[in-house]
Amino acid sequence: MNSSPEEKADHIYDEVNEKEKHEENTVTEEKKAVLYGVEDTPAPHLCFLFAVQQAIMCIGGVLSIPFIVTSLVCAKGQEDVISELLSITLFMCGLATFLQSTFGIRLGIIQGGSHTFIAPIVAMVAMDRWKCRKDDPDFWKEIIREISGNLMIASVTQLVIGGTGIMGFLLKYIGPLTIAPTISLIGLSLTGVASSFNQGHWGIAFMTIGLIAIFSLYLGTINLPICAWKRGTGCYMTRYPIFQLLPVILSIGITWLLCYILTVANVFSSDPNHINYVARTDARNNVLKNAPWFRWPVPFPFGWPTVSAAGYVGFLAATLSSIIESVGDYFAAARLSCAPPPPAHALNRGIAMEGFCSIFSGMVGAAHATTSYSGNIGAIGITKVASRRVFQTAGIIMVVCGIIGKVGAVITLIPEPIIGGTLTVVFGMVSAVGISTLKFIDMGSTRNMTIFGISLLLGLMVPQWINDPRNAGAIHTGNDELDQVINVLLGTAMFVGGFIGCLLDNTVPGTMEERGLITYRKELVSSSLQSSSVSLKIYELPFITRYLRKINCMSYFPLSPTFNKDINLNCCQVSSKPDVSRYTFDNDVRTESKSELSNVASTQL
Repeated sequence: MNSSPEEKADHIYDEVNEKEKHEENTVTEEKKAVLYGVEDTPAPHLCFLFAVQQAIMCIGGVLSIPFIVTSLVCAKGQEDVISELLSITLFMCGLATFLQSTFGIRLGIIQGGSHTFIAPIVAMVAMDRWKCRKDDPDFWKEIIREISGNLMIASVTQLVIGGTGIMGFLLKYIGPLTIAPTISLIGLSLTGVASSFNQGHWGIAFMTIGLIAIFSLYLGTINLPICAWKRGTGCYMTRYPIFQLLPVILSIGITWLLCYILTVANVFSSDPNHINYVARTDARNNVLKNAPWFRWPVPFPFGWPTVSAAGYVGFLAATLSSIIESVGDYFAAARLSCAPPPPAHALNRGIAMEGFCSIFSGMVGAAHATTSYSGNIGAIGITKVASRRVFQTAGIIMVVCGIIGKVGAVITLIPEPIIGGTLTVVFGMVSAVGISTLKFIDMGSTRNMTIFGISLLLGLMVPQWINDPRNAGAIHTGNDELDQVINVLLGTAMFVGGFIGCLLDNTVPGTMEERGLITYRKELVSSSLQSSSVSLKIYELPFITRYLRKINCMSYFPLSPTFNKDINLNCCQVSSKPDVSRYTFDNDVRTESKSELSNVASTQL
């Protein structure tokens, strides 16, 4: 029997009230989890400090790439080359960060140089044609041109993958048992990177770790009195959780000061070959002295790029691994930011934007792709700051550092053990975020424990075996290009663990509830239906979304916010409540009264 318009209006009105109450509770819970959400804007001075903190967090990866690349392309010890590549890297990382957080995935994610591409560079320079020529000091430019050309073409593939929506289509096959090992292995596989920085002086590294723990865990709830100013009120005293918001920058500042004192007192060795030398604050003074005041990135600074089949295949394998790592980073960033999991159109834009920025990176001679930095995502969980404005500001800061050579060189003066201690904390946070995804599945199930255990251990063991020098040449198919592809893929922990987890989860028999898909995707649905007026808007493109909604064909474009192929949830059967958003929202205007709802219901009947 059909209900009257008045009865249906009452029902819809109750649904609206229930929805509004849930949204209020959701906002309250999110405020407890993060102090600044994705769309929140801190005060200008705080925004700048938070951005500097994020920029410092990524400096370890940004610094390491130019030093590694110069040693591989026959330019080791040429400080002018290191300085030039460092400026280009800082500029590209800043530009990619701003574009990604503004037009790409639109979450707080720092883009930095990808270490995944070091493996194909090593394989490429091992060829006879690239043996160093002592009589040609500019030979390194030829190698950079080859790297740039292969990088640009491989990145076109990444742009196509994002632009065609392939990753969004694969989302229906990705569940908690795929995401958990992928994200966890991002942090666990990078322990060697953190350890290599820490070994310069473990005491300084542990001091940095200890200070971050004290500030964020023990003193995080303490609000310190600070002087503030407001128009109309003037100066006044207020309280702010300084320790919670700035644990990293405070820890780095204190430890850096101690390193300076110990350097002046000659406690650290002045011998460049001594392991403790990198703990000195003057270890890289030559970079600061030789860096020019201004350095403008230009297209093809080292000449027109070249391409080779073997180099392209190796870079393509690294690109595929980078894509899988980035997808895991996007989900981790969303969880730590208390945002809904990214829909397909946002994932597509994120991958496409990384491809576009990597093409531009090869064009300006950076010799590396750009990818999301897991350490900075982990920092969100420590600082509770997920504001998009902070990451946009961090991108601008890195662009300025890349253009103003002296500013970028100052950042290089931070001692390596301090960077290592900071990375240790954030990599641990990333691993914990991945493991926390297991809450959606039935961990009492032998099936699930076996799949996760195999994925995690093989994700650690296989890359260790592949990268062991004693096993060089173990992969021998008779085709050098294919060998290079297999070595790069099997040498990437995130790819191995994520692939095995996805394969087993989709082939081993198990119920939807046991696999965690019902609970996990129900969270996606509740985020979509109950937070569509607020949360999901963080993934929409600025300024143009309202116009895209008026173009019907844009719903078939994978990068458009109106893309209607977001997530296949048919298998879950979780539509326990009707979607009343079409009754309560029309062009972002809420229908408030029962009389208006009655008219809508009458029309529907």
